Amino acid sequence: MGKKYAVGVDLGGTKIATGIVDQDGKLLDQVVCDTDAKEGSDAVLERMAQSVKILLERQNAKPEDVLGIGVCSPGPLERETGLVLFAPNLGWKNVYLGPILQEKTGITTYVENDANAAALAEKWFGAGRGVENMVYITVSTGVGSGIIINDRLYAGTHGTAGEVGHIVIEGDGPLCGCGQRGCLESLASGTAIARMAKEALQAGAESVIRDLVEGDLDAISAKVVGEAAKQGDKVAQEVLDKAFYYLSLGVVNVLNLFDPEVVVIGGGVSKLGDMLFTPVIEQVRKKAVAGPREKTRIVPAALGVDAGMLGACSLVLDVTKTQSF
Repeated sequence: MGKKYAVGVDLGGTKIATGIVDQDGKLLDQVVCDTDAKEGSDAVLERMAQSVKILLERQNAKPEDVLGIGVCSPGPLERETGLVLFAPNLGWKNVYLGPILQEKTGITTYVENDANAAALAEKWFGAGRGVENMVYITVSTGVGSGIIINDRLYAGTHGTAGEVGHIVIEGDGPLCGCGQRGCLESLASGTAIARMAKEALQAGAESVIRDLVEGDLDAISAKVVGEAAKQGDKVAQEVLDKAFYYLSLGVVNVLNLFDPEVVVIGGGVSKLGDMLFTPVIEQVRKKAVAGPREKTRIVPAALGVDAGMLGACSLVLDVTKTQSF
């Protein structure tokens, strides 16, 4: 049997990143182009197909040499049918991404949401490499996750497993975007951090946050709050303490439910480093059940801007299970 490849496409609101890996897990090549979503889904899908064609030509490969195309897509979506139900950043509604791209390329195509794809990327290429049971948690605008059980992505009965961001932490807590109250996402996401800081300043608290955003409270972000905390700002530190306490409760629930070998935390908020990991690990060591409490590793994600594209490649490898890494 000749050399085989997997292709991954990270479909974003502004950029499309497409990569190709071999069976040894080596990233051979990649291309990036603008999404230009305003031109419509047909044009975007054609650009995706052309990106795949370019990579195959560079490798002197044919469609039959490719195990599959994985696509990391905004959602919500139907994994089994490849249907993107709604992607506001793209202006898409009910677009059969998988079947259309498969028809254009002649290559079996798999579609997955961002968090699950990132979990697979960390499993195959990053902080979870060689681990059979892991949970990936992304803390950014929202809170999402992907679950790997016995070396495979766990999607659940309806394809919605891994909604760690919607574990209810406080029954009467703040309203979440999902319509419920007190979800982890509404308490520990970057959006929640910015909201809590803004509320504190609106209530009259003195903070360097106000100076960092030049008085524009709508410009407050988790990054700004983190910068203020690094400067010793009391209000910023109190906000982060609260958010990361809630995050630790979410991680405790994950450990108690799944007993993973490792929990990988990524996303923009994770870039705060020890400011996040130290309090979360401290609380987990106090509150999780025996076993996971002492042994489960909680580590930062290892992959950067290529996580989505590598996750899409990993989706193919996870489905076909023919790779040698």
